[in-house]
Amino acid sequence: MSKGGDVLVERSRLALPRLSGRKQSGKSERGERGAEPLCFGAPPPVPPPTRLLGGDPRPRTAQARGGSQPPAERRRLRQRQRLGAVWRWLHLSGARPAVADPIMPVGPTVVQTSMTRSQVALLGLGLLFMLLLYVGLPGPPEQTSWLWGDPNVTILAGLTPGSSPIFYREVLPLHRARRVDVVLLHGKAFNSRTWEQLGTLQLLAQRGYRAVALDLPGFGNSAPSKEASTEAGRAQLLERVLQDLEVQNVVLVSPSLSGCYALPFLMQGHHQLHGFVPIAPASTQNYTQEQFQAVKTPTLILYGELDRVLAWESLRQLRHLPNHSVVKLRDAGHACYLHKPQDFHLVLLAFLDHLP
Repeated sequence: MSKGGDVLVERSRLALPRLSGRKQSGKSERGERGAEPLCFGAPPPVPPPTRLLGGDPRPRTAQARGGSQPPAERRRLRQRQRLGAVWRWLHLSGARPAVADPIMPVGPTVVQTSMTRSQVALLGLGLLFMLLLYVGLPGPPEQTSWLWGDPNVTILAGLTPGSSPIFYREVLPLHRARRVDVVLLHGKAFNSRTWEQLGTLQLLAQRGYRAVALDLPGFGNSAPSKEASTEAGRAQLLERVLQDLEVQNVVLVSPSLSGCYALPFLMQGHHQLHGFVPIAPASTQNYTQEQFQAVKTPTLILYGELDRVLAWESLRQLRHLPNHSVVKLRDAGHACYLHKPQDFHLVLLAFLDHLP
């Protein structure tokens, strides 16, 4: 195709007759005079000489008419003459140039697509899910993998005798028995099964301790008891359970709500305890500084760093115990033994192993 000004001419559709002699010259002269209106806009830059299909009419040059023009002007003149001849022929023959036909590129078809933000987000989630499947979903933290103890540990269960039986879970030491027995109480949202699920019972059995986890009255498998309605009744109930289970040299672990049972017993019968592990217990405000100072039981005070209510309130009173140590578990809440089980078990075992 040839481009003159803003007009496209499709050569493959033109079959121009060969012009000769004066007719060619006349048409060239008329084309020279009539070429200007046929161009859209200013005269175009001069392209290289173009050979037209159907012949090669050679218009007279400026020298043939007796003048002299620069080479560029002569080329421009010849171009206009050719275009004028083409357009006149098209006008006379009624043919329409294919100026409006779009020029379609030949080559591979490229389809442009667009995605919404939601589609992009879904695609990203899908890729992330595939990556997780590839690398494997994270399992339990390595720090707690050993805490479940020996899977062959037998956990016994039973009820204490009497009118208000208390359900308990018990493990016996797997090898040489230690000097103390560990009694585990629980908070408001838990029961004795919590210590089995956490692996505390199994771990204590592995380390040679007898351990007993209780369901407090009204929790787990223990029925509510009238004794639990008063402070003195709760202390007597706990003392009776310890006697029924024949535990000796008791280390009492008391988180949260169970402080309502452990603290009255501590104040009245602390001589029966070989150790005390309060974990942000309730009811500390019910006792005076002098009462705490009278207790000589070795005490490990545990609390979670993120527990800023009950832990701080209990710590303010428990500090008056003369024989105590304090351990704060970082990044742990009120139930710090659940949030940081490895740290809790390490601290508890260290405390038990160093008791006189």
